[in-house]
Amino acid sequence: MTETTQTQMKPPGGAKPRSPEFRLAADALRGLRQDLFHDAFAYRPLPRMRVDGPLARRLPERVREYAAWTPHAVITACGLLAMAVASTANQGGPGIGSLVPSLLALLPVLLTLVRPVGAFWFSMAATPFAAAFSDSWSEWPWSEGAFITHLVVLTVVALRTRPRTAAWMWVLTAWYGFMSESLFGAGHMGSNAAPLLFLSALALLVVTVLHVRRAAEQEVTAHQSETAQERSRRTLLEERTTIARELHDVVAHHMSVVAIQAEAAPYRVENPPPELEQAFVTIRENAVAALTELRRVLGVVRAADYEAPDAPQPTLADLGALLANVREAGLSVEKTVTGAVRELPQGVELSAYRIVQEALSNTLRHAPGATARVEIGYVLGGLGLRIVNGPARTTTLVKSTHGAGHGITGMRERVTMLDGEMTTGETDDGGYEVTVFLPVPLRAAEESG
Repeated sequence: MTETTQTQMKPPGGAKPRSPEFRLAADALRGLRQDLFHDAFAYRPLPRMRVDGPLARRLPERVREYAAWTPHAVITACGLLAMAVASTANQGGPGIGSLVPSLLALLPVLLTLVRPVGAFWFSMAATPFAAAFSDSWSEWPWSEGAFITHLVVLTVVALRTRPRTAAWMWVLTAWYGFMSESLFGAGHMGSNAAPLLFLSALALLVVTVLHVRRAAEQEVTAHQSETAQERSRRTLLEERTTIARELHDVVAHHMSVVAIQAEAAPYRVENPPPELEQAFVTIRENAVAALTELRRVLGVVRAADYEAPDAPQPTLADLGALLANVREAGLSVEKTVTGAVRELPQGVELSAYRIVQEALSNTLRHAPGATARVEIGYVLGGLGLRIVNGPARTTTLVKSTHGAGHGITGMRERVTMLDGEMTTGETDDGGYEVTVFLPVPLRAAEESG
């Protein structure tokens, strides 16, 4: 047989270990002190109601300003109702016997607007005074006005605090009701402690459900916002990864050409001087080193299953095939070229092709049935692109998201990489326009030519 002994941590000083029940009770008392005693009369004014909802936006501007005070007006009306009931129920006639119960019914309700937890204690303390001044002995321990006051106070304070605070208020109310009935209930015709506890429990249950629903909505909203940001960030990283891969292929191609030409150049010159041979050797070594370093640094953005394309990267000369494909997909598109057509650096050619491709893809997605036009302008300082489409001719149930999609983000990344400029926006006829300028230095253009 194996005997297992369990040791409990003993408090310092050799005292007996405290049981779980004792710790539970201590935690409960600590929560009670924190919720109802710590800063009980702290100043916490009730904020105005938001008026940016779908119903409030339809109200006139002047009416909307007053609508923000709706919670304050409702609480004040409840206080006046309790005051009227307390004044009517008092049969003592005018004087202090009628004024005190009325004020004790009104003031706790109004106090919930600025000091909610303090209003609960005020209502508890005012209950026996209101009963002492009241001439109505039919109900105990709450007079008619105090009954409405305490029910309103419990509900408002529960709305303004958390469910645990509401539970503590209900427990203290039940304790006061039962103690009053046991000690001072004799001689009274009836007790209203049970009805008050039932109605307040029902009200607190509804308030707790509202709290839980509001917290769930906030959590869902925060989760959706976080998911949207994460999706946007992931898409942006994917776009940058794609650009980095393509840039790697372009630069690697040119560096390989430099290394091969540097190795072959000495053989094209008869009896080259040693200094020239050494210079070409240095150029080749630097090109190979740069190529190795480029592959090492940019290799981290490649996926494990990514393979460099066998075919050369597309250029503006391949736009004819791209336009033919989108025409087969149902998009009527025209191309216009202005300026002296010339070969541009491969990075500019590839980025221009991808920008036109993404812009036409957006037209197919968001403007079905529209016509599009691609304008390419070869100017002295670079390349200009303008892709514009008309309004959609086919009504869709999906709302267009022009300017907010990730395709626009990818285009901007490419333009920013080349120090270019890009503008997007809707046209006067309801279409959409993308305008891009990619600068090309004269020396780069001459070398690529």
